[in-house]
Amino acid sequence: MKKIILMLIISALIISCVDAAGFRENRASQQAGTRGNVSDITGHEWNLIGVYIDGQNTGFTRGSLPNELEACFTIKFDGHMVSGTGAPNLYSAPYTIGMADENRTISIMVMRQTLMASIFEPENLSEHNFFSYVQNSHSWRVNNGQMELYSKTADNREVRLVFSLSGN
Repeated sequence: MKKIILMLIISALIISCVDAAGFRENRASQQAGTRGNVSDITGHEWNLIGVYIDGQNTGFTRGSLPNELEACFTIKFDGHMVSGTGAPNLYSAPYTIGMADENRTISIMVMRQTLMASIFEPENLSEHNFFSYVQNSHSWRVNNGQMELYSKTADNREVRLVFSLSGN
């Protein structure tokens, strides 16, 4: 009799844990519409359109780039690789992405990059800083059709990189 009662208690605990996990997953998928799904950002090339440090606009705009840098500062998430163009170097790295209840986590591993000399560098964003911000990204979200990556500067200030879909 004690074994049967113990089995019933264990069964009830297992069922309640499975139900709780399903509830959390359902809640996360419902909230995903406001912050985006992984499928919203993967398979697309994104162009950097704004950089904010501690909420302040750094003055970087895509329109201010010289013609030689029109195709620069891009990012694309495909499978488990992130890649893109700096100014002018190419980069790629493995990444993992998560969808927790309250935030969207991202972890970008060590980036590989080409070593071309830059002839032009925008005033408000160096290629080195762009690579550093992408490499140190810790979370993401989709807001009004734009992707935002959140990162930190070397001195631990909050960075928000704003991207729009290529061609928009």
